Amino acid sequence: MSVATASPPLSIADAAQATGLTPHTLRYYERDGLMLEPIERASSGHRRYTEQDLGWIVMLTRLRGTGMPIREVRAYAELCRAGDGNEAQRLALLHAHRERVLAQLAAVQENLEAIEYKIGLYEGRVGSP
Repeated sequence: MSVATASPPLSIADAAQATGLTPHTLRYYERDGLMLEPIERASSGHRRYTEQDLGWIVMLTRLRGTGMPIREVRAYAELCRAGDGNEAQRLALLHAHRERVLAQLAAVQENLEAIEYKIGLYEGRVGSP
């Protein structure tokens, strides 16, 4: 029977590479109260990112990538840090964000359709490539 071991913590440079973010952005997330837990520090004072930290960073980038304002990301992080008992608030926050994302997707789809229409007109005039 083998025992699974957790991956060793990553330096900020390695965490940046793993997440596609810059070290500056990782420091900002920490400084602005967006991280779920304080980032572990080595005896040298260097940041050490765990798998849990990286998972949380992925969630942060998903929320930011879909346009969630920093103040809402911070509120979500605060709710998560507070622990059990506020799941209804977390759910409401995520539902509201999902509705905004769906509206943005609908607008992008409408704009894409207009572009497709224009492409069709021009292809009809010059011949399809």
